[in-house]
Amino acid sequence: MQLPRFLLAPALWRILVIVWAGVLWWLSSQSSLPQPASFEGVDKLEHTAYFAAGGACFLLGLRLAGLVKRTFDAVAVTVLFCAIVGGVDEWHQMHTPGRSGGDIADWLADSVGGIIGAFAALAVQRWFGRDEAAA
Repeated sequence: MQLPRFLLAPALWRILVIVWAGVLWWLSSQSSLPQPASFEGVDKLEHTAYFAAGGACFLLGLRLAGLVKRTFDAVAVTVLFCAIVGGVDEWHQMHTPGRSGGDIADWLADSVGGIIGAFAALAVQRWFGRDEAAA
């Protein structure tokens, strides 16, 4: 199966990061958010999953553009990006009526999500490479 060419375009992944960040800002601007599940720690799981998606898009945007060659550097930059964005998100929530923000556990979940997203993106990039080699 050959991948559509647009999946290999770094601009696609950069645009997705911008959309991801915009949605995050919008979500953080809401005074309250619906909670679909009611188990303890669901918000940490949501933070981790959301930042894994953003981290994966960020790393793919870097690697497919050839901006970061070494795997360690790509993962480190991605985790740093997610940690900074997570910190800004927590700060933003502190200034949103009805929100608490400043939650270190949420910030750690964001950072862990960045790690998960980075490694998931590396796996996707390897899959992209195998698919290109088969073409």
